[in-house]
Amino acid sequence: MKLYYAPGACSVGIHIILEEIGKPYELSLVALKEQAQTKPEYMAVNPKSKVPALDLGDGSRALTEFPAIAMYLGAANPEAGLLPKDPLGQARALEALDYITGTVHPHAFTRQFRPNVYSLREEDYPKVVEQAQANAAKFFGLVEKIWAGDTWILPQGYSVADAALFFVEYWHVRRVGQTLPPKLDAHLKAMLARPAVKRALEQEGLAA
Repeated sequence: MKLYYAPGACSVGIHIILEEIGKPYELSLVALKEQAQTKPEYMAVNPKSKVPALDLGDGSRALTEFPAIAMYLGAANPEAGLLPKDPLGQARALEALDYITGTVHPHAFTRQFRPNVYSLREEDYPKVVEQAQANAAKFFGLVEKIWAGDTWILPQGYSVADAALFFVEYWHVRRVGQTLPPKLDAHLKAMLARPAVKRALEQEGLAA
């Protein structure tokens, strides 16, 4: 397998899952700051022009979209215990993945990091960022309120959903300099203590 990633991007969550699984894989850097995601070489891998993408190594089209990749890796590697075995547990994992990647990521963080995507007028950028920060507080507050697990987000235990939650928590604390609600703060600390997380961060040149 080959993971197309950018250091510190949401692809770090998939990187962590691969480390948790422990099977051989390669990393292929996509330099977002150099717009490598829009170059023909990467567009041939993922025409959506974003990371992550996972080459399964079987000649098939690369798998894209964080939830799809995470669910595939969890289901294809049951011995790693990264996906609940029961249908409802799997649905809860997907529910968390979808909320994190489809709501929290774009509306709390893409808005902060790339306000130009949300407004054509530069003078509006501070308002876009302000709204994104308010969204982050609201979204994290909701996750805290409906938290169903103990250390990990699902009652069944550690799963692919934790790797997704990690990257937005990491951004909120390390990139934005904000604090998390108590349960999410404890979750971030527990994630940072995992060997797989430490390895992924080290490989990407990020602080653990």
